[in-house]
Amino acid sequence: MGTETNRDDKEWIRAALDQYEGPLIRYAHRFLGSIESARDVVQDTFLKLCAERSQQVRDHLPAWLFRVCRNRALDVLRKENRMSQLEDTELAVLENQSPSPSEQLDNKQKVHHVYKALGGLPSNQQEVIRLKFQEGLSYREISEITGHSISHVGVLIHAGMKTLRQRLSHDSLQV
Repeated sequence: MGTETNRDDKEWIRAALDQYEGPLIRYAHRFLGSIESARDVVQDTFLKLCAERSQQVRDHLPAWLFRVCRNRALDVLRKENRMSQLEDTELAVLENQSPSPSEQLDNKQKVHHVYKALGGLPSNQQEVIRLKFQEGLSYREISEITGHSISHVGVLIHAGMKTLRQRLSHDSLQV
């Protein structure tokens, strides 16, 4: 029976790795600005998962993974004492379709304006907005990751989105 449980845990960890490795790398990369550092942080996160008892984290796995990843990334930032900005390579997000070159340029400019406006928000608003809209996490999961109450997460998202709408309306962009 012990071997079967061990096998189940290995399969569960593999499934978690398949599902969350990419989102965690993106999340850590936004903190660190380095894909190599982000991969190291995510590797540390999954090593910590391997050391945990699956019963303790299984019911809240996404929040647990993002929280551990966040804490590890913040540790790296403290050690390096630096904070990075969004990279221009993230502007390629809208190029999945086949718009005309002028539409592509227009889309890139819009995304650039959104990222620029997002980058002007306080870091706590940036983080909760990214977790909500880029990673698709619930308020509860964001609360568990950041340590803010669920209601405070809602306040941060609402205030951040309001500010983004105001800033982007000046540029004739809508959020």
